[in-house]
Amino acid sequence: MQATFVEAVNQPVVVKETQTPRAGTGQVVVRLKAAALNHRDVWIQKGRYPGMTLPVIIGSDGAGVVVEIGQGVDSAWLGQAVIINSGHNWGDDARFYGPNFKILGMPDNGTFAEYIQVEAKYLAHKPAHLNFEEAAAVPLAGLTGWRALVSRAKLRVGERVLVTGAGGGVALFVLQFAVAQGGQVWVTSSSDEKIAKAVALGAKGGINYTNPDWAKNLIVATGGSRAGYFDVIIDSAGGAGFAKLIDVAAAGARICFYGGTAGNITDLVPGKIFFKQLAILGSTMGNEKEFSEMVQFIETHQIRPVIDEVFPLSEAEAALRRMDEGVQFGKIILKIWV
Repeated sequence: MQATFVEAVNQPVVVKETQTPRAGTGQVVVRLKAAALNHRDVWIQKGRYPGMTLPVIIGSDGAGVVVEIGQGVDSAWLGQAVIINSGHNWGDDARFYGPNFKILGMPDNGTFAEYIQVEAKYLAHKPAHLNFEEAAAVPLAGLTGWRALVSRAKLRVGERVLVTGAGGGVALFVLQFAVAQGGQVWVTSSSDEKIAKAVALGAKGGINYTNPDWAKNLIVATGGSRAGYFDVIIDSAGGAGFAKLIDVAAAGARICFYGGTAGNITDLVPGKIFFKQLAILGSTMGNEKEFSEMVQFIETHQIRPVIDEVFPLSEAEAALRRMDEGVQFGKIILKIWV
């Protein structure tokens, strides 16, 4: 089979022939129709991910058809169109993953390949309204957004939601989930074009955070009073700008962040947090129950993931460079089998 390998740090990925996996006990082999990129893939390529083990087939997200089942697997899975849960071995505590938790694509071989071996318990039926490219976009970003918004921040109908960094895969899932749940959603971005696209997806509006006064302008745009402040804020950046999220948070708000692309959080004023009774929450990925709930929600509400661009498997390096540039709006996809 053809597969995409990271063989050395800071080197282009290599697409080459390798052995097709077989299904062991409790496992299946999925013929992958499509895979999706995450920033994790770029970090692995750059050697910036903990516990590096190379060479490895990268890729955490994938969708395809089950073509082989191992001993102990229900035969009904054979021939089924499926989405693969990227996160394995969460553990027994729903609050936090255990020591054996891992994500597809390192250390285990991932989805940038024609076939993958995976335990059957990490499969979900592909929602019928999604094509394979859309289905491949769901697992890692969708689950991360679902846990942050639903499990951690516990969004309620009618609440005001602020999603930072509109354009990234997780942020767009959060936007779509929040709109479907009856939230009033606003976004931030460094691109006015991306803000306009977010509005087309159901956001009430947005603000360009490159303006030093973006926080004040956002409060004015949303009402100019406490009613204009946000009950739920979902962030991926951290950094010095996190302090402004405290300013736009309503009393009793929940701020949940799942990344730190802008670096360490600095300059927080404790009084602003405790007088407002704010909850600041960290989140990442999600457990098997949350994955199942998320896929069901997508099917029930007929949510379609936002696709930025589709590349063939042979152009995986070009796809990674687009991810690295950070210009995408939505998920970058590798099409593997027609």
